Amino acid sequence: MRDVIIACDFKDKEELYTFLNKLGTHRPYLKVGMELFYSEGPELIKELKEKGFKIFLDLKLHDIPTTVSKTMSVIGTLNVDIVNLHAAGGIKMMREALIGLRKTNQETKIVAVTQLTSTTDEALKTELLIDHSMEDTIRQYAINTRSAGLDGVVCSPLEAPIMKELGLISVTPGIRFKSNNTDDQVRVTTPLLAKELGSTYIVVGRSITKAENVLAAYIKCIKEFI
Repeated sequence: MRDVIIACDFKDKEELYTFLNKLGTHRPYLKVGMELFYSEGPELIKELKEKGFKIFLDLKLHDIPTTVSKTMSVIGTLNVDIVNLHAAGGIKMMREALIGLRKTNQETKIVAVTQLTSTTDEALKTELLIDHSMEDTIRQYAINTRSAGLDGVVCSPLEAPIMKELGLISVTPGIRFKSNNTDDQVRVTTPLLAKELGSTYIVVGRSITKAENVLAAYIKCIKEFI
């Protein structure tokens, strides 16, 4: 069930296909985030699905329950493989999101973002005014996610053991090879360590997309994680 998802953080379709051409006949799992989706729209998703790519649509919905539910009904028609929202929206919002998604799609997995991998313990306390530890906060968000009936969470690989314990799948960004720097993420691991920690999916961006040899980096990641 494990898989490597490539974070396609590109500004438009031209940049995306320039990258994909470097992978030859491979059809990797792709994460399409806000920048690319807002640039190209739903038609790009339909196009990629027709070409045989699995898609994690990373829009991180966070709004009142009714709005999120209606939006998920629309997203369901795109037949992406995974979609997400913010667990901080609460159990009711997550439940309504699932209801909305299932009106148009029975297969798409829906996962909740716990805390961004760029969030530090200090920011958690001084900016978000959360007085619990990062681990306790993420655990509670994951329990709420399970209560809402969702499939799993987006979290750091460091929290993957918690999700495994709770019976949730874990989609884990914050992946770097040992030779890479961590950029703007603070809770990071290698693909191999993510595997050992129990991640279901790893999301890998610059370690692949900015590699000197894109195909070699992708294959290396697959070998370490799968």
